[in-house]
Amino acid sequence: MTASTNQTNVVPERTVLSVDAMGGDHGPAAIVAGISRSVKANPDLYFILHGPQERLSKLVAKRKQLVGRVEIRDAKDVVTMDDKPSHVVRHGKSTSMWSALESVKQGEAQGCVSCGNTGALMALSVMRLRKLPGVNRPAIAILWPSRNPTGFNVMLDVGADIKADEHDLLQYALMGVSYARNGMGLERPRVGLLNVGTEEHKGRAELKLAHELIAAQADNSSFEFVGFVEGGDIPGNACDVIITDGFTGNIALKTGEGTASLIGDLLKEAFKYSPLSRLASLLAVTSLQRLKKRIDPRRVNGGVFLGLNGTVVKSHGSSDATGISAAIGLAVQLAQSQFTQKIAARVASVTPMTQDDSTGVKAD
Repeated sequence: MTASTNQTNVVPERTVLSVDAMGGDHGPAAIVAGISRSVKANPDLYFILHGPQERLSKLVAKRKQLVGRVEIRDAKDVVTMDDKPSHVVRHGKSTSMWSALESVKQGEAQGCVSCGNTGALMALSVMRLRKLPGVNRPAIAILWPSRNPTGFNVMLDVGADIKADEHDLLQYALMGVSYARNGMGLERPRVGLLNVGTEEHKGRAELKLAHELIAAQADNSSFEFVGFVEGGDIPGNACDVIITDGFTGNIALKTGEGTASLIGDLLKEAFKYSPLSRLASLLAVTSLQRLKKRIDPRRVNGGVFLGLNGTVVKSHGSSDATGISAAIGLAVQLAQSQFTQKIAARVASVTPMTQDDSTGVKAD
């Protein structure tokens, strides 16, 4: 059972999220299962679900806890993983991804979650939601498992834009600090700039200039700048926020994911090597489950698009119900903290702006 398309009224007491039901590898069934899991944990959560009405209605009707909590917006077309972003921007108006972002633009929802094509989602997000005043290049931020007490580091950009000059890197630092403060509860995040070495004379010219700009802004923006960090510091405890360009960040991300998968496969192979090793795996099952939970990407699922007029969380394309629920939880947390307004204020604090662009929101 779903509400009719003209009955969604966003009220302050509840959080409404817009969800693209058609972007994941496992289809809309996994999406619906994920929002069902989220509803159980949050009684004030409501959804606008975008995709083919007939197909989604059947899936929603099977879950009693979704009665009265989901509205379906009919969108017959789907953005595939092979679609070029430029094509989607020109011809994607009838897709579920476009429809999901439109609900955020119109103020019906406080955030959008999609498992779809990353490039297309970013292109549509920039076109429909627009960049925040003063932001030159939006960025994708992720949580990377680390040795820090929080268990994670924030890293950005991991693929929104392959180019970034020193001013872009400064903006990434400011947005990353706001994410760490509002998403992880860190009052004074430590920021590191990814480079080929920690010495100040190393790296490209824009990195050296970015080092000066970020260092100069640290005290004014209430963060600690630790200087250059290396690849080995990404999962370490030298800093809380790691800044880099999208080209380097995306390669690091894919390398990390591939290495984690390899280690998992090698562990399985090692425990099957002999009867004694199989016995050892039974004795170590609790520790192995703890390790799996610690590094399980589904539990920290979601890259956040920073620098836009709205909250957009990109979930992994292969996400199951657990992953979808994690991405929804992240979107809820950021929406309820007024995260977008705080980023706008933080960027504005170091960016010359016209009076019309002023947000009037205290930087956080």
